[in-house]
Amino acid sequence: MSEAMVVPSVAVPGTTQAAVAVESLSVRYHVPHERTVSLKEFAIRWAQGRLSYVDFWALRDVGFEVGWGEIFGIVGPNGAGKTTLLKTIAGVLHPTEGRVVVRGERAPLLELGAGFHPELTGRENVYLYGTLLGNTRRELGARFRSIVDFAELREFIDAPLRTYSSGMVARLAFAVATSRLAPVLLIDEVLAVGDVHFQERCRERMAEFRQQGACVLFVSHDPALVGAMCQRAVWLEGGRARALGPAPDVVRAYVASAR
Repeated sequence: MSEAMVVPSVAVPGTTQAAVAVESLSVRYHVPHERTVSLKEFAIRWAQGRLSYVDFWALRDVGFEVGWGEIFGIVGPNGAGKTTLLKTIAGVLHPTEGRVVVRGERAPLLELGAGFHPELTGRENVYLYGTLLGNTRRELGARFRSIVDFAELREFIDAPLRTYSSGMVARLAFAVATSRLAPVLLIDEVLAVGDVHFQERCRERMAEFRQQGACVLFVSHDPALVGAMCQRAVWLEGGRARALGPAPDVVRAYVASAR
């Protein structure tokens, strides 16, 4: 059994303003109209100026606010714009129209382990990934034992990451990314990876962040989980917000539509 992990906090801003404000947000992609069968063919057409594009609006006029100490859910079918929305809030993508205001440091968990190197050991990846997330080596050293204990990888921490299962990689990535409290936590389908025990630990960590006043935005394909964990939610479909309000109400409307 792992030891409880103590999460050091960073300052959470005051509660007079929303933690995250999404205002009339639209995101447009330029998609090549012709289908190319190879990268070489694409490069030739691009060099010759023979590529034509169509506009695809991944998000269209989406707006909502999320308060401090709130877990906010984002639900919808594949291709609804959920990940695009989270990436825009994280600052990875830029709005085509509208704007996003985030009042506080962001901790995006969009692709767990995206900064890992398979040939390095788990120990080395803790420092590599943690540094990419903005931690200093000294900070990671002080939290190293609690990170490993939370991930339950003490016996494997000096093995190469390529020998880890996908669940082990997810546990280590989540442990590093949430080893300190960030005011705004952005989570994309983290709970879809790993076993039931790991998923429960993730839920406990998100609840802990909320209790300390942080704002959590949570994307999931599991409507029941969103209804149980979140205070409010938005239902996206076709890039537009179909419903916004208390999470149980939004989830019921989404499930009824899917049926």
